[in-house]
Amino acid sequence: MDFLLGAEDDDGRGGRRTRGSGKRGGGGRRRRRRRNRGGLLAPLLAFIILAGIIGGGGYYGYRWANDALVPDDYTGQGTEEIVFEVKEGQIASDVAQELERQGVVASARAFTNAIGSAGKSAALQPGTYKVRKQMPAADVVKLLLDPKQRVLTKVRLAEGLRLSDTYTKLAEQTGLDRKKFEAAAKNTDKLDLPAYARGKLEGYAFPATYDFPPKATAGDILSRMVQRFHQAAEKVDLEGGAKSLGHTPHEIITIASIIQAEAGRHEDMPKIARVIYNRLNRKPPMTLSMDSTVMYAWKRYRTTATHAELEIKSPYNTYKNLGLPPGPITNPGDHAIEAALNPAKGTWLFFVATDPKSNITEFATTEAEFQSLEAKLRRNGG
Repeated sequence: MDFLLGAEDDDGRGGRRTRGSGKRGGGGRRRRRRRNRGGLLAPLLAFIILAGIIGGGGYYGYRWANDALVPDDYTGQGTEEIVFEVKEGQIASDVAQELERQGVVASARAFTNAIGSAGKSAALQPGTYKVRKQMPAADVVKLLLDPKQRVLTKVRLAEGLRLSDTYTKLAEQTGLDRKKFEAAAKNTDKLDLPAYARGKLEGYAFPATYDFPPKATAGDILSRMVQRFHQAAEKVDLEGGAKSLGHTPHEIITIASIIQAEAGRHEDMPKIARVIYNRLNRKPPMTLSMDSTVMYAWKRYRTTATHAELEIKSPYNTYKNLGLPPGPITNPGDHAIEAALNPAKGTWLFFVATDPKSNITEFATTEAEFQSLEAKLRRNGG
């Protein structure tokens, strides 16, 4: 019966009744609508929350990225001036860390970025530079890349100085105690002297103009001078040239030192070299008879020895001993070394500086010619 009534209602008014009075059917649909509304709201809320998180994270992420990509840097001209040293072997990142530590730049990254942008990361040169604290990194880069900004002590050493005089000049120009140079010269292992120098610095402290950093020690300075000698020796092929002349490199430097002491002009050096070789090779043997070697033995500085001075008992007295003295008597320069390796052609056995004022040297082959030159010297007040 219920089945029939249900059918009748369906055909008549039952349709509305069924939709309106069926608790299970109507209530089920209402619950589905609530779930649908809740289902839309939850993703919306989740999106809003996520957007907030992303937004907040984006802000702080931006702050973090900005700090990483744009590091701290100073502006302005900087404050107090200091001396900063770029040490041998340091790379840009090492220098950057030290600059930050000393308060020159605000951050190491600012310096590496600035020098990287300039394409000069590998161009830093060891040396000492004047900088200021709290400088913009780009300005620091410019200072450290400019050779003119290096703080250096300039030292000028003339050709032909004896080693004792070299110490004095070095002390005067660097402010270091002379005794420090004397002590450093004894530590020959650290000087990198050539083996043929026989452990003696005389002759191998190359005369030149040098730029030394303020913190250079006496040992650093002497080592640099020996290094400069090596460069000069390599340039003229000292060892090969000595062998072709039948001498050792040490003998060539000894000859060059005598040339340096005796010559008044560079153009006379090859001829003086020839006189020395002619005397060394003469048969019967002939002494060199160089006043400069006698004066070295006496630790004196005249160009002509007296008869009494010629009697000194010393291996450096080339009036009494055949051959060369034991070693150099000065520190010769490029011209003297080149002359020793490339003597002029000639038969001269004598030379006399006939005019002390002009330093002109004249040459002679015979004893009679030599006496004539001596007389000329006397007439010129020599």
